Amino acid sequence: QVHLVESGGGVVQPGGSLRLSCAASGSRLNSYAIGWFRQAPGKEREGVSCISALDGSTYYADFVKGRFTISRDFAKNTAYLQMNSLKPEDTAVYSCATDPVIYGSSCLQSTHYDYWGSGTQVTVSS
Repeated sequence: QVHLVESGGGVVQPGGSLRLSCAASGSRLNSYAIGWFRQAPGKEREGVSCISALDGSTYYADFVKGRFTISRDFAKNTAYLQMNSLKPEDTAVYSCATDPVIYGSSCLQSTHYDYWGSGTQVTVSS
């Protein structure tokens, strides 16, 4: 069983930055797929960025390319989402997820994941 805890959310002005963390326990994430997802009020959950299992390839939704960066620290068993140039439309609850058998760009699909954190609120507002 994998337990995930997100942190780093908050309120930031447009153009600002935040770094979200996803700390894992119960299993090592070294070769797992890791995904960041978000859900705004009244909208469906959408994939933001992910790391594929095994080869560690990274994928981004078009609406965050060039602004967000996903990474992970093997020693800390933690994944990160660096978010720059934030926009009001980035406001949402951001959640991380992991699974050992998701490969390639499928890691942007939330339905493939078995393990989820509870989420952290990100609000972009002036």
